[in-house]
Amino acid sequence: MTKHKIYSMSFAKVYPLYVAKAERKERTKAEVDEIIYWLTGYNEEELEVHLEKQTDFETFLAEAPQLNPSRELIKGVVCGVRVEDIEESVMQEIRYLDKLIDELAKGKKMEKILRE
Repeated sequence: MTKHKIYSMSFAKVYPLYVAKAERKERTKAEVDEIIYWLTGYNEEELEVHLEKQTDFETFLAEAPQLNPSRELIKGVVCGVRVEDIEESVMQEIRYLDKLIDELAKGKKMEKILRE
């Protein structure tokens, strides 16, 4: 999949995949939401609006109220690429979220995931 296709993909289409991945590992939708709120600054109502509007990833991230400055502490590999080495900002933000969901599914504690 090209970068452009990922950017234009509806966040609402990927969100249930994040939730399913977490739930397969006995984690919860609430934890997925908490990660999204932490990363983007959205609240429950704002997230719901974007899901209903089928907002694409690029817009979802561009309109984020406050991208968490601690997201730069997220390190590791997603899809064979180190997230800290990704130069394109939108792709890096998408991979930050992917990495946090991976950590949740791997059983990490929320304090560690949220870099507290």
